[in-house]
Amino acid sequence: MSAKLIDRTGAEVLIPEERSREILAAVPEQSIAMRLMRRLPDMSSKTRSIPVASSLPSAEFINGDTGLKPTTDMAWENVKLTAEEIAAIVVIPENVLDDSDYDIWANVLPRINEAIGAAFDKAVLFGTDKPASFPAGIVAGAAAAGNTLALDGSESLYLQLLGEGGLASLVEEDGFVPSAYVGAIGMRSKLRGTVDANGLPIFGRAPYRDGMFGRAAYELDGADIYFPNSGVMDAEQALLIGGDWSQAVWAMRTDITTKLLTEAVISDATGKVLINLAQQDAVALRVVFRAGWALANPVNRVNADAVSRYPFAVLTPEN
Repeated sequence: MSAKLIDRTGAEVLIPEERSREILAAVPEQSIAMRLMRRLPDMSSKTRSIPVASSLPSAEFINGDTGLKPTTDMAWENVKLTAEEIAAIVVIPENVLDDSDYDIWANVLPRINEAIGAAFDKAVLFGTDKPASFPAGIVAGAAAAGNTLALDGSESLYLQLLGEGGLASLVEEDGFVPSAYVGAIGMRSKLRGTVDANGLPIFGRAPYRDGMFGRAAYELDGADIYFPNSGVMDAEQALLIGGDWSQAVWAMRTDITTKLLTEAVISDATGKVLINLAQQDAVALRVVFRAGWALANPVNRVNADAVSRYPFAVLTPEN
């Protein structure tokens, strides 16, 4: 295994502080999960507990003028949010810097943002490479709660998504209302190809908007469908993920850092040295992003069963 580094394409290595802040500001824009979930204030420590209702109070009519008023209670349980690291090291040979004729940092910055956002999205949606402290991915959580629906090419797509027993109803029957959907790119053609008896498209498209994820968002019953092009959607596991995204929360640690390395040794997991910066005349930019997420899933009066209740549902590929 050889070390990955930037080829001779030219740039400046100085990383102004404002450039570092650009990473922190841009990552949420590159992550579809961060954009849709509810953001909490930045974390001042590694963990944070969020109280979530686990039982609801009750009320009763009183018999007569002197009837006894009943007592009731309400309970909460803590859901823990833990910040974990996502990191990247970009290596640049010093000879490349000497021959630079344009700002490589301006070209590297968007790619770092995309990489961090994609890593977070994959962990949230599919549990891919997730830390042990993170919840199960949304797709796995929906499956455990029975909130999955396999696409049936012989049935109406409209009814499978919005009809009785359809994808949206799986969320609604658990006491939540879908606020948005995230789809695989292939779902766009399925939606476009769904027409009525007159050959007109059934699924409308939302007005064009600026932004990476909002340029051509389709709608389901007024809720936008986003199709991230960052490669985070695994179409073999999920074609469409819908739910109440306000029930999923995320927060960022305040001590996110970028650091320029000039004398470090970079090795792999076995300890094998991949590159010695000082000996091989190279520098490296280390970026560390710390964030965590949690799923509230509070009890409600539609579905009080914590096992079957889940604020998301998933359309899976055809069996």
